[in-house]
Amino acid sequence: MNMLLRSHAEEIIEKSIRAVMPDTAVKRALSGRVFSGRVVLVSAGKAAWQMAKAAWDEMEDAIDAGVVVTKYGHSMGAIGPFQIFEAGHPVPDENSFLAAQAAIDLVSDLTENDTVLFLLSGGGSALFEKPLVDGETLKDITSQLLASGADIVEINTIRKRLSMVKGGRFAEICAPAKVFSVVLSDILGDPLDMIASGPAYPDASTSEDAVRISQKYDLRMSDDVRLLLKDETPKRLDNIETHITGSVRELCRAAQSACVSLGYETVILTDELCCEAREAGSFLASILKTHRDTDRNLAFIAGGETVVHLKGTGKGGRNQELALSAAEALDGHKNMAVFSVGSDGTDGPTDAAGGYADGDTRMAIEKAGFSVFDMLKNNDAYTALKAADGLIFTGPTGTNVNDVAVALVRAACQEA
Repeated sequence: MNMLLRSHAEEIIEKSIRAVMPDTAVKRALSGRVFSGRVVLVSAGKAAWQMAKAAWDEMEDAIDAGVVVTKYGHSMGAIGPFQIFEAGHPVPDENSFLAAQAAIDLVSDLTENDTVLFLLSGGGSALFEKPLVDGETLKDITSQLLASGADIVEINTIRKRLSMVKGGRFAEICAPAKVFSVVLSDILGDPLDMIASGPAYPDASTSEDAVRISQKYDLRMSDDVRLLLKDETPKRLDNIETHITGSVRELCRAAQSACVSLGYETVILTDELCCEAREAGSFLASILKTHRDTDRNLAFIAGGETVVHLKGTGKGGRNQELALSAAEALDGHKNMAVFSVGSDGTDGPTDAAGGYADGDTRMAIEKAGFSVFDMLKNNDAYTALKAADGLIFTGPTGTNVNDVAVALVRAACQEA
């Protein structure tokens, strides 16, 4: 392993994620705000604890009560009088349903003079859920969508029709109280109706869209569920005010700044990456190969959210699969590396945030008795990268603004 490139990867990751933490943004949105009547807080998503803590630090006793729901392992202790739940992601579980019911109970007796402070981040679609179908049916449909390679917009279009709280329906439940939302975006282009399936924003998707998506991916569902897909969601909400903060664009700019500080000439290729993870990894590696004989240190950045078609039975996530797919093309090139991480600190159903590959990764995997081709075929990037010390661990970060992948090539004369 090229230890210089690996150390640069760790530094870029640390600085990038630190720059998109939600604390400052939440406090900025609330600074100087005076809310009339009762104020209750509902915070949902992978960054829910961090956002709720920032709100409590800013407002404290001005908030009467709250419900916070985040992913398992992402809560970091008690916050004031709030109820704190940890729940399933990317597939909702019983705790997701309990948390949503607690939120519904919290807002059910509010008046037009009261305010719901609604803090939303990515992952809320699974974590904050009160389904119109039984839990097992919802889990099955969610799993089908995740395995099909459907993108997050398609997945959320279906989820909205099967939920009491998505697609603007939670804002309807809050009425006549006002809903003041602070949203941390994890979807390309920041569509407010799609982030966490838009519980407090008018829904731009239609029932026709939902039916089309179910047909596109040949989803297995009962006739009763198919009827729910035809129910329309709220298209107008008069009790909401929304502030969006944080995005993958900021994450990419932060990565660019970190790369420049390490002496790399840097290009942001895109902040709307949306393709197969293994294709993205192969493409980034091919860019590096074009510059294999460079006399400069170069960095290429791609932010967004790739997808994985699950065909095998292995363990991994999209960022790990991206890195593993780059390993083949990087083989033997001592001055190149590709790495990719999820800003929330988790990648798929694993404890890793992402993966790293350089010119030695393929050989290390083969020495462990595996092949890159076979491990990709089995969607087992975690096992492969673990054998090459290519897993990246950050722990839960408290933020969630998509993923960032970085390709580094150092001047040939500076190989380390």
